[in-house]
Amino acid sequence: MQEQDWAQVVAAATRAPSIHNTQPWRFVATPDRLDVFLDPERALPVLDPTRRQQVISCGSAVEFAVVALSAAGYDGEVDLLTDDADPDHLATVTVTGTREPTAEDGELAGAIERRHTVRAAFEPRAVPPELVDRLQQEAESYDTWVKPITRSEEEVATVFLISRAEEMEQGDPAYREELDRWLRTDPGAVDGVPVEAVPSGDPHARPSNWLIRDFVVGQREQHDFLEPGDPDAPPPDVERPTVVLLGTGGDDRYAWLQSGRALGRLLLIATAGGVAASPLTQALDWPATRRRLQSRLSLVGHPQMLLRMGFPPESASTAVSGRRPVEDVLRFEPAG
Repeated sequence: MQEQDWAQVVAAATRAPSIHNTQPWRFVATPDRLDVFLDPERALPVLDPTRRQQVISCGSAVEFAVVALSAAGYDGEVDLLTDDADPDHLATVTVTGTREPTAEDGELAGAIERRHTVRAAFEPRAVPPELVDRLQQEAESYDTWVKPITRSEEEVATVFLISRAEEMEQGDPAYREELDRWLRTDPGAVDGVPVEAVPSGDPHARPSNWLIRDFVVGQREQHDFLEPGDPDAPPPDVERPTVVLLGTGGDDRYAWLQSGRALGRLLLIATAGGVAASPLTQALDWPATRRRLQSRLSLVGHPQMLLRMGFPPESASTAVSGRRPVEDVLRFEPAG
């Protein structure tokens, strides 16, 4: 492949979602392979000290690259963590031949540009069960399971832990300072979370029982949290999106990468079906609430990502987070 071909693939890869849109990746391309690295200069030491969520983000970028390769008519083979000398060398995508792109290849590649996080309340219609079934089946190919949160007691426990985690985070000045550093008011910003993509009101006042992250907490009067209620009480009668939990048997960089690849694939399939998503990761940010979630849901394995899914309203913001120029993240090395 030529340098311009890899540039197009990397442009697609960088459209992957990443925690706080930190885009914690860099790429090195040769004619027959693309190496993906974790960029240590874009760390979130408060929110993500183990780099778990950023490694998941890089896994999604790997999958977006594979989707772009397939649509361009190439077969790609993915190897993870093969460089013992460099733990930040996360993946290698090797071109193994050519192929005739399928209709699905084109459909998923087309979803890359359309996919964006939607934090607005979804329309009051359910995600088709057959789509959820397909997401579960697809995730299995990446050693990742998908658990829909449907039972009342599981939903109430999860909502409760998200709220508790959000309270813990908002009470941490270091967290709020780190969050402020990644909030962008410049429409031309190439990274971070654009303020126009964040609902302006207090998330606690939203018509939803699922609390999204408050990105502007440091810029408004501190919210006075109510004392937590009975976690076994029935949830309020409000917007009820489809919520799914992604998890893995292991909890190391390999598992994080695989769950990231599954996440990337699932988001593109959902987007192609007209379904949007937003993360609900607060309860997974903190080891204590992450362990409690694992216990309360009797999980066999480790929770890696919680997704809120549904059909976006016509009034939902279409603001798309900026991306760094390809030349800033890609280095091309000639053969030999």
